[in-house]
Amino acid sequence: MPERIFRYFPYLTSVQKEKISGLRPLYEEWNSRINVISRKDMANFYIHHVLHSLAIAKIISFIPSSRILDAGTGGGFPGIPLAVLFPDSDFFLLDSIEKKSRL
Repeated sequence: MPERIFRYFPYLTSVQKEKISGLRPLYEEWNSRINVISRKDMANFYIHHVLHSLAIAKIISFIPSSRILDAGTGGGFPGIPLAVLFPDSDFFLLDSIEKKSRL
């Protein structure tokens, strides 16, 4: 459940909360097609993947128009959750496994 994330980041807008809440169903759908992240870890999705990705935001705040490269993004972490948190920055996710970046 994303509630723990909302406790750590209480200033999220309703749009950001909606996007964060929608991540797990989206990953479950894609995981049924290709192995985006470990299926065994879906029970801990919000803590092990989303919250860990957002941890950097407790130290760094990207200024608007920043351009951030997530090299080796794998299943889109940390890039996708950070892009939700910093919508005014541009995130570029790069991975060597084509099927994960073709989504």
